[in-house]
Amino acid sequence: MPAPRLEPAGDDTFATRLLAWFDRCGRHDLPWQHPRTPYRVWLSEIMLQQTQVKTAAPYFERFVTALPDLPALAAAPLDEVLALWSGLGYYARARNLHAAARACVELHGGELPRDIEALVALPGIGRSTAAAIASQAWDDRHAILDGNVKRVLARYHGIDGWPGTQAVEKKLWALAESHLPHTRMADYTQAQMDLGATLCTRSDPACTSCPLQADCVAYHLGRCAELPTPRPGKAIPQRHAQVLWLEDDRGRVLLQRRPPAGIWASLWTLPQTDDEAAANDWFERHLRGDRAGAESLPAIAHAFSHYKLELLPRRWRGVALGDAAGDNDDLRWVEFADLATLGIPAPIRRLLETRR
Repeated sequence: MPAPRLEPAGDDTFATRLLAWFDRCGRHDLPWQHPRTPYRVWLSEIMLQQTQVKTAAPYFERFVTALPDLPALAAAPLDEVLALWSGLGYYARARNLHAAARACVELHGGELPRDIEALVALPGIGRSTAAAIASQAWDDRHAILDGNVKRVLARYHGIDGWPGTQAVEKKLWALAESHLPHTRMADYTQAQMDLGATLCTRSDPACTSCPLQADCVAYHLGRCAELPTPRPGKAIPQRHAQVLWLEDDRGRVLLQRRPPAGIWASLWTLPQTDDEAAANDWFERHLRGDRAGAESLPAIAHAFSHYKLELLPRRWRGVALGDAAGDNDDLRWVEFADLATLGIPAPIRRLLETRR
């Protein structure tokens, strides 16, 4: 029996085999595929950054029902966009989506530009996302390099080194471009993402079902668990914050808009401070009521990409805003029935849903 070939086959066979597999096993009924318009493709690509299909799909359906096209998105208030995004996380994606829609109205006649450089110039759209939009919306011939494709190419070609480094990423871009077919770009782009999401997964890849395994370097060398090379380890810091759940005599909750930059930027949330002393000081400066009458609630653990956060909530009832806080536009009393209309971070929304 001949020894397995440890160098990948010709470029044409890569795309041919991948497309044949996609025709049999690919995902053909995703909500953004029917119809597959530039707006729907763009929205799906932004939602799928850092988010799995099964999580993003219901958010996509809700979003396009409320804002069915780019002009509707551009005309919507940011609060509505953030409310539709609420719970999906990585809210900078929603803010960039809104800003990009407004830029398209101003600069491109209310449509996404087809030119790849013009796409990259829009907020929140990088090289790979622009290529994914152009290839799926217009069948244009561009390579993508998202996390799934990096994993497939690193294993198939046996590429060592963390893909986040410039040198490795440059090599992977060249390989991605070398495999491009001349037809069916929309299907080929989806096929790459589907292969990485369903077979060539981060752990326990289904190599025996893979259409590329016959000449996959990592498979034949037994290195699928090693490749792609993981990111160098780094300790994730733990932070703590006090959360002030404040209700007035009417049962309304006090929300505060976050600053336009940083974690949860521009979202509405419960007032938050770094420690208990700062929380007590915030109470004294902004409110009238019995500061000693707080109800301590169970801590909430929440993880961001670069640190872990423990939220320590306390709840006060029957408080009122002091005179100094009356003109603060970033503070708002909100009826519980109206919380769904605002963009609120998922852990805060879940906390408020425990109301009794």
